[in-house]
Amino acid sequence: MTVNYNKNEMIPAPVVDPDSKAFWDAVQNQELVFQKCGDCGRLRHPPRPVCPKCRSLNIEWEPSSGKGTIYSKTIYRKSPHPGMKAPFTVVLVELDEGLKLISNMVDIKNDDIKIGMQVEVVFDNLTDDLNLPKFRKVD
Repeated sequence: MTVNYNKNEMIPAPVVDPDSKAFWDAVQNQELVFQKCGDCGRLRHPPRPVCPKCRSLNIEWEPSSGKGTIYSKTIYRKSPHPGMKAPFTVVLVELDEGLKLISNMVDIKNDDIKIGMQVEVVFDNLTDDLNLPKFRKVD
């Protein structure tokens, strides 16, 4: 599925399923949350119906600080989708809670993004129905 966030551009939209709906609802409200096992306490992402540690179906949602560190990055020099203008950087952020989240950076040049850089979440409002969690450098 794609969404039209600009009069001339379409981008791929996230797939929202019953397991990820609470995550995307929170993002829409500019909050970052992750699944937490109600039995063993393990945090997990991406959302899924069963805890990979203890096999529990007991799911809770835990708020995140939204702060973390760039763990890895890659620069796309050729776009995988017509609505995504290259070059752009995809980052893997290790959040302070220990989870990793794939996203993009804002307000920074691709070549200035460094592994180990401290970042915090921001919410990119693409349409009335779609916010995306992205990250910016913490000074």
